[in-house]
Amino acid sequence: MRRSVDTRFGKSLIAQRVAKLKWQWAGHIARRTDGRWGLKVLEWRPRTGKRSVGRPQTRWTDDIRRVAGSRWRQAAQDRALWNSLQKTYVQQWTSIG
Repeated sequence: MRRSVDTRFGKSLIAQRVAKLKWQWAGHIARRTDGRWGLKVLEWRPRTGKRSVGRPQTRWTDDIRRVAGSRWRQAAQDRALWNSLQKTYVQQWTSIG
């Protein structure tokens, strides 16, 4: 008998792992100085024009900003600070989803 992913690993463990990887990748991209497109992806707004009725559009970094503030890219430069904020981010991110 095969067990589903939910019972074998637990949804919360997977969500925590995803949140941790997102946080780490955002910090990695913010610390880069080579001008590649990664930072543009973080700030990308997929739609143009008028916003539809309902849930507002969000950027990939909106939830990162809730934890690290509007100057999150500068916070990412300090690895100790960035790593200390990671636990808070993971807790908030997993409670939302």
